[in-house]
Amino acid sequence: MTERDAIARTVRTVLLAGGEGRRMGPLGTGRLKPLVPYGGACRLIDFSLANARASGLGEVLLLSQYEERQLMDDLHRVWNQRPDFRVHFGPYDTAYTAAGTRIPAELPTRTWPLERGTADALIRKSAYVFEGNGTRPGPEHVLVLHADHVYRFDYRPLIDAHRASGAALTLAYQRIDPRWVHLFGMVEFDARGRLTAFVEKPDVATSDLVFAAFCVFDAAVLRRYLERLDGTDWQHDISRDVIPAMLAAGEYIRGHEVAGHWEDIGTVERYHRAHLALAASPAAGLPVARMPWTLAPDVRRSWVADHFGVRASVVPSDLVNDGRVEDSVLFPGVRIGAGARVRRSVVLPGARIPAGADIEGAVVLEDGRVQRTEVSRTEIPETEIPETEGVRA
Repeated sequence: MTERDAIARTVRTVLLAGGEGRRMGPLGTGRLKPLVPYGGACRLIDFSLANARASGLGEVLLLSQYEERQLMDDLHRVWNQRPDFRVHFGPYDTAYTAAGTRIPAELPTRTWPLERGTADALIRKSAYVFEGNGTRPGPEHVLVLHADHVYRFDYRPLIDAHRASGAALTLAYQRIDPRWVHLFGMVEFDARGRLTAFVEKPDVATSDLVFAAFCVFDAAVLRRYLERLDGTDWQHDISRDVIPAMLAAGEYIRGHEVAGHWEDIGTVERYHRAHLALAASPAAGLPVARMPWTLAPDVRRSWVADHFGVRASVVPSDLVNDGRVEDSVLFPGVRIGAGARVRRSVVLPGARIPAGADIEGAVVLEDGRVQRTEVSRTEIPETEIPETEGVRA
């Protein structure tokens, strides 16, 4: 049995994609947060999917809460046309499989209540998470991913370390500036690497380590805690309920350090700041060359130092520029009118900048609307740690 086959038979990968994007303002209006364009190359959700595919995980189960149809249709078009990888849509998957490369005209009627949190999504669709089918048994382990983080990571060493340790849970973590720990789930470990504390968004930071929002559970243990918590006065959340309950019960929980760039895109201010970092240097953050190119994949894009009206910016090869672009990230299909100037901004796919416009510190939406986002460079936390070689989609 190959390594890929072994992983496929023993590990179930689930992707939690429930965000409405309310904190993104106009950028999130009319679209789910996982589908927000990023880096001139892709959407936020594509990072976790590209990582899974590059890690030899041939199938990812989507667990979504809002506008499921919009998200499933999009992922079916972008990801389910590949011979070595697909997104499984749980109770709707039969309809998408039957449709082949097309989008199904109708989907089964929803007969279950809306999920109220990440843990709720796991238990409401537990049959697809924990049970097997005619070709494979139920999983021994469950890899849980989220859909709004920017990083490239090979999950195989994490899975291997988890299996070898016999832990009930192995969670990914990273070290950040202590000033910003209060924005994340803080974790602490003893000298043997065993989790001793997990506090979601602590008032006072006692550690500089934070949960990186992906982890591997022993499947039987995860199911047992979900069933135990269901029906109680809980918050339906993995970080606020499941992990603390496991820790309090003395379960063996280990950590796995994330080496490389990792960023949580929680607000439009963080989104804007992350793009300014991309524009600042071709080596800053996660370079566009290492992102999954799911938006206009045949269009080349690169960082330009200073050439033909573009300075220190990430731009696509199909850019039509009759103005000036500085310190910005532009997506494919963008047109800059005569005499227009774009500075410290993000311009989404297909946007048109009118002649003579002067745009600074903003996100320009696909329809040309301008969302002002400029913030101080020190206002939003830095979550980058030393860069290491990653994997390509």
